[in-house]
Parts: sequence; structure tokens; C-alpha cells
Amino acid sequence: MSHDTPDNLRYTKEHEWARDNGDGTVTVGVTDYAQDALGDVTYVELPDVGTEVAAGDTFGVVESVKTFSDLYAPVSGEVTDANQAVVDAPETINESAYGDGWLVTIKLSDASELDGLMDAKAYVAFVESND
Repeated sequence: MSHDTPDNLRYTKEHEWARDNGDGTVTVGVTDYAQDALGDVTYVELPDVGTEVAAGDTFGVVESVKTFSDLYAPVSGEVTDANQAVVDAPETINESAYGDGWLVTIKLSDASELDGLMDAKAYVAFVESND
């Protein structure tokens, strides 16, 4: 089964993606693979703006009809935006995992952490090795 995996993003083993916005911030969401595995998303919990997160820390929860999953920060920094639209309409994650279904924006405290994340090719290989 083929999932959408944009080349311009970085990926984690917890199936989050990170988009470098070029201004010291990254936008974070869950991958197409993750939203497909979760099924219909019914609830999203996100941190407040101003929350400090460390790479690998839990920053929220996604619940679906099948299961629930913690959300893990791909990078360290301060949450500068949280997508209220996905809290109000969680199914947006299923409909647009890389677009309107984004979760948070984080102001990077260490830009080099982005380099430690997988590129699209590595993420696809990781997913296929676990399927």
C-alpha cells in the first residue's frame, strides 16, 4: 500500500513529520501512514502556545475509533502555534495529513535536530520494514 510521503519533510519513527519553515520554526503533524493506521480520528489534544517541548517528549494525543496514540515532538523548542481547527474537527487529520491537518508549530531551540530526522526515502524504508 502506497502512502503519500512528501520529499520536503523530515520524519520520525513515531510517524510525525516536520516541515522546516525557513524562519527558525517547524510545523509538525502526523504522517499519511499514521492517519491511515489510526483510522477515523475522533479527538485531538494539543499543548498550549508557549509550552516548551524536548525532542522525543509527548506533546499531545490523537484518538481514533480504533486506538489512541501519543504525539511526540520531533524537535525541541517552544510551541508558537497549535492548530485549533484539528481540535474542533479531528477528521481534518485524515483528510489532509500534510496540509490543514498540521498540529503545532515549534520555534527550534537547536536547528541541528532537524538533521537527525529521517528524509522521505528513509521513512518509506522504515515503514516498509515494519509492515
